[in-house]
Amino acid sequence: MAYDTKLADRIREYLAEIPNLEIEEKKMFRGLTFMVNGKMCINVSVENLMCRFDPKLQDEIAEKKGYQSMIMKGKEYKGYCYVNPEGIKAKEDFEYFINLCLEFNKVAKSSRK
Repeated sequence: MAYDTKLADRIREYLAEIPNLEIEEKKMFRGLTFMVNGKMCINVSVENLMCRFDPKLQDEIAEKKGYQSMIMKGKEYKGYCYVNPEGIKAKEDFEYFINLCLEFNKVAKSSRK
């Protein structure tokens, strides 16, 4: 299934406004991943935003509109979530989740090459 290209464009435009980010786009996880400074940061998965964030914030973020736990093989992945379209419709909600990912990206470890 294809990913939401309008959401990808929205992310692309937002990231383009932020100085000193090295952005690379990769097709992965059945969608489009935005690598920021060599690290996976944000993904468009079908119509959802997939976020990578500080796992310490899991409980706080779980209260946000549109939040969905990321569960793979029956296990919840801490520090990752999906946000459905309702949760990022408003500009301030969209920016909250993107900034959340960007903030964690500064301290996140890169995956092995």
